[in-house]
Amino acid sequence: MTKESSKAPPLYPKTHLLAASGIAALLSLALLVFPSSDVEAKKTTLSLELESPAEQLTQDQDAADVVQATNEPATSPFAQIDNSAEDTQEAAQAEPAPVVEVEEKKPASHREVIVAKGDTLSTLFEKVGLPATSVHEILASDKQAKQFSQLKRGQKLEFELSPDGQLTNLHSKLNDVESISLTRNDKGYTFNRITAKPTVRSAYVHGVINSSLSQSAARAGLSHSLTMDMASVFGYDVDFAQDIRQGDEFDVIYEQKVVNGKAVGNGPILSARFTNRGKTYTAVRYTNKQGNSSYYTADGNSMRKAFIRTPVDFARISSKFSMGRKHPILNKIRAHKGVDYAAPRGTPIKAAGDGKVLLAGRRGGYGNTVVLQHGNTYTTLYGHMQGFAKGVKTGGTVKQGQVIGYIGTTGLSTGPHLHYEFQVNGVHVDPLGQKLPMADPIAKAERARFLAQSQPLMARMDQEKATMLASSKR
Repeated sequence: MTKESSKAPPLYPKTHLLAASGIAALLSLALLVFPSSDVEAKKTTLSLELESPAEQLTQDQDAADVVQATNEPATSPFAQIDNSAEDTQEAAQAEPAPVVEVEEKKPASHREVIVAKGDTLSTLFEKVGLPATSVHEILASDKQAKQFSQLKRGQKLEFELSPDGQLTNLHSKLNDVESISLTRNDKGYTFNRITAKPTVRSAYVHGVINSSLSQSAARAGLSHSLTMDMASVFGYDVDFAQDIRQGDEFDVIYEQKVVNGKAVGNGPILSARFTNRGKTYTAVRYTNKQGNSSYYTADGNSMRKAFIRTPVDFARISSKFSMGRKHPILNKIRAHKGVDYAAPRGTPIKAAGDGKVLLAGRRGGYGNTVVLQHGNTYTTLYGHMQGFAKGVKTGGTVKQGQVIGYIGTTGLSTGPHLHYEFQVNGVHVDPLGQKLPMADPIAKAERARFLAQSQPLMARMDQEKATMLASSKR
């Protein structure tokens, strides 16, 4: 054996050491770049270029030895990582993480119901899922809460319910202006009334009478109450029971109350013009410096006389003043010292002027009768009444236009009507032909202020009418 041959061959060829070092470096890099779970997957794709097939075979054996070494416990850092991952997976399978249940809160809800025929507050509560017993709690919570039980068909009720189904708010709109609500608090429920403040503007209407005043006014867009007001304004000069003729016309400017662009009510008449039998009457509402309002002609004379011509609105004259009329019941000639106004039973009767009540009771053939004394000169009588208005009694006083009783058929009467008499210094006169005394005109100190209001109103009626007539001819 030579000196060279006596030397022990190296355990691994240099190329093997280089290859092993390369594998270790690549595996270390893979561990840093990829998670442990990815290392196992990447191992199968790792490939090295060796110098020769023999070296490749030897290298495969060495690699198998390395893989075997990695399967031994606590001999390789790779094994530690893989084992810890497996332990973690096994622990996760053995002891699943506890599930935390989160209760889902129900949102508050809004419900609406429309009142139908036969509905009560209890039935409406049941429709939205509230117990009928809660109705008593609601109504007892506030004295005004009982308004919710005064239901009308078509009325809408809005319910606000808490997540646990308790009533927190109840709301209902009564009309275009008013609504009511109940809101829950610590002590029960609080009632609240909400009133919308309307905007006030002026509106204009024009009408021509083709049949009756009421029908023509309604067709022109004038409400029944404003039609009655117009008749009252001109009632001192125009007898609406017998003087109205086809072709008569009227113009009215009045206050209109508006909420959200919708008309919800009317105020007083500001100015008006009425043409009857070719004669035109004008009226302007004026409030003096003391705050008293009244109607005057466009030039400042009072529209208010001492008496109104017709104590019953829109009644039909069934019998006129006559000194030789045949009585329909007694069947003999007997003076009819008054005027009979036929109207439906219960129609209101108004006092013709301010006065003292000399009688409010029965008087022979007149039946239920009211007699009024107007100063020292005039007396009026109202007979055949069905009954007397509240507060009207002998010894009391009344104001002009105040309702004093209602049309009836008491006494010697063949049907519902008012027998109306007018006396001047104790002498019966025809109330339809009697010239009525005038009231005071606008005070001189306020005349300029009045004209500053009346003239623009008169000019506006002229302009509105001209515009309307021009548009109707197009």
